[in-house]
Amino acid sequence: MADADELRKLAELLRKFRFAMLTTRSHGGELRAHPLTVQETEFDGDLWFVIGRHASAVEDVARDAAVGVSFSSSDAWLSITGTAQLVDDTAKLRELWGPGLEAWFPNGPEDPEVALLKVDASGAEYWDSPGGRIASAIAFVKHKVTGERYEGDNDKIDL
Repeated sequence: MADADELRKLAELLRKFRFAMLTTRSHGGELRAHPLTVQETEFDGDLWFVIGRHASAVEDVARDAAVGVSFSSSDAWLSITGTAQLVDDTAKLRELWGPGLEAWFPNGPEDPEVALLKVDASGAEYWDSPGGRIASAIAFVKHKVTGERYEGDNDKIDL
């Protein structure tokens, strides 16, 4: 089970990401990735996404709730595994609602076609390059000159 420091690290990493790829298993068994917008960066073991009630990801999750969620930025990568479920919670939807969602859901959070997808995380793995792009570039040059391997942060966390 993750301790407070590990959860803080995951929350810190989540703030770096605007988009996620939710991987589900289709009716034919193929893996499918669906782009979703990160709605909440306070990580307590759950991830929340606003989604159309009839999206293919919702259909996939209804058949097989096991999902993977991946995130990527210029200096950090995060992979979360867990189970997903469709949630009808208008109060939570209003809490997570932002103006950017209106491009996809112009009728607002009360639209019956809008729902929440909750991912109950069971595990995570991250790779982080402290210092961002500049530190990564310096480490690359250092590796080319000295042959010394750059070591970023990498950890697996059971949630």
